[in-house]
Amino acid sequence: QVQLVESGGGLVQAGGSLRLSCAASGRSISTYSMGWFRQAPGKEREFVAAISWTGRTNSADSVKGRFTISRDNAKNMVFLQMNSLKPEDTAVYYCAAGPKSRAVAGSFSDFDYWGQGTQVTVSS
Repeated sequence: QVQLVESGGGLVQAGGSLRLSCAASGRSISTYSMGWFRQAPGKEREFVAAISWTGRTNSADSVKGRFTISRDNAKNMVFLQMNSLKPEDTAVYYCAAGPKSRAVAGSFSDFDYWGQGTQVTVSS
């Protein structure tokens, strides 16, 4: 079992930055694909970014060039650096872990473990 806890969310003005962190416990995530998803009010959960255990990354078109996913296997953590934030980025952001490399493609069903989420609110 992998437990995931997100942190770093908050309220920021449009154009600002936030860095989300995801701390894993229970077992090492070094061989897992890790991802970030988000869910805005009234909308379905959507893929944001993912990183494979080899460091290969993938991100949604809506965040390309603004968000960067990274990982620190020694600390068992994953990060999401979010720059140039927009009001439409407002959502609850979830960290997720999947045991297969294909999870980096961003399919919801490839991720087995999920955190509780952290709220990100971007004001205009």
